[in-house]
Amino acid sequence: MPEWLEQNLRWLQDSALGDAVRSTAFMYPTLESLHILGIAVLVGPAFAFDLRLLGVGRSLVSVTRAARYLLPVSHLGLAIAVVTGILLFSAQAVGVAGSGAAPWKLGLLLLAGLNVLVFHRGVHRRVDEWADATVTPIAARLSAVVSMTTWTGVIFAGRFLAYV
Repeated sequence: MPEWLEQNLRWLQDSALGDAVRSTAFMYPTLESLHILGIAVLVGPAFAFDLRLLGVGRSLVSVTRAARYLLPVSHLGLAIAVVTGILLFSAQAVGVAGSGAAPWKLGLLLLAGLNVLVFHRGVHRRVDEWADATVTPIAARLSAVVSMTTWTGVIFAGRFLAYV
């Protein structure tokens, strides 16, 4: 790890925030629990939407209705996961960043975010043209597979942070 990065991570870890997360009774396990709930609220609806893009429930709910109800819930989960993740990271920044799983988690998070951006700026802009189609466009299906794969990888890498 470059020295400048380690110095910044150490500054975060030694900050009042990092110290509070480490030393306040029950703070760390409470944040971990909220982080897991945030991930569930993020990934559950995202996977349901991705499955709809892949054709599951096509006769039950339209893509636009699925997006309208599921994606805002997923966004709330993302907000919870990001805030709690930063707080958890502040408590052990040097150790977590030094984990072999850290580059995987960060890379997969970036790929998941890029996938969302490409989907919403691309094929989803024309959703009215294909929302009722028998088969969703290949770009939408590919985005769903990338989404499910990257979020699964983020979860696995997050768990491995403590072990590798």
